[in-house]
Amino acid sequence: MRRHELSDAEWEFVQPLLPESLRGRKRLDDRKVLNGIVWKFRTGTAWRDVPERYGPWATLHTRFRRWAADGTFDRMLRAAQAKADAAGDIEWLVSVDSTIVRAHQHAAGARKGGSETRPLGWSRGGLTSKIHLACDGRGRPLAFVVTGGNINDCTRFITVMEAIRVPRLGPGRPRIRPDHVLGDKSYSSRAIRTWLRRHGIAHTIPERADQVRNRVRRGGHGGRPPAFDREAYKHRNVVERCFNRLKQWRGIATRYNKTAQSYEAAVALASLLMWA
Repeated sequence: MRRHELSDAEWEFVQPLLPESLRGRKRLDDRKVLNGIVWKFRTGTAWRDVPERYGPWATLHTRFRRWAADGTFDRMLRAAQAKADAAGDIEWLVSVDSTIVRAHQHAAGARKGGSETRPLGWSRGGLTSKIHLACDGRGRPLAFVVTGGNINDCTRFITVMEAIRVPRLGPGRPRIRPDHVLGDKSYSSRAIRTWLRRHGIAHTIPERADQVRNRVRRGGHGGRPPAFDREAYKHRNVVERCFNRLKQWRGIATRYNKTAQSYEAAVALASLLMWA
């Protein structure tokens, strides 16, 4: 096993989740292809510069684009989460946050419209994307949404929460509701707190300073301050550690992909291996 390749344990975990080729001529070994894809996103190199030991770069790119288009990486991630949930390995103290990803100049120029729109936006750092993510209490991704870097965190909170959907291995509906949600001040809004209460989800989100001042200024009409569990909030750092692990993949820390579909597939692949 070389650097940035799947270990035997990781391959044993991933292999049953890969789709089988039921027709056509014999294709390049899946492990070799997946090692090449992982190497490419780990290093952030161009497809044409992937070492020849992984096979023709065009084959790697075609296989990756096919798996990204048909949702293979998403299904693999869901299957990994279902396996962990069946073993009681998911800690449902969920933390939510976002991180900015600088877009390389190669990420520009994608075809506009269609199913491959590119979530890029202008922020203080220039042309950027943003990953909005929810992770479990052990710092493993449960769901994520990619947007332009200029999108406010609170506007995608509900979208991220609704993307949490962990299937059951046996009968039963997928689990979609955490036990508790942790978020920073950027998620302190009446709409978010109302949505969480409506769904019966306990939460720990600190108030912003301007919200505290407005409540105090209104006196008895300002209402009571929201409950805040300081001990629970200390665990919110797991989402920062989750982003730190994701950004060890240079192809994720800097976005080189033109299409949202490819970049989201890369994040799903990295998330899958965190579960492995």
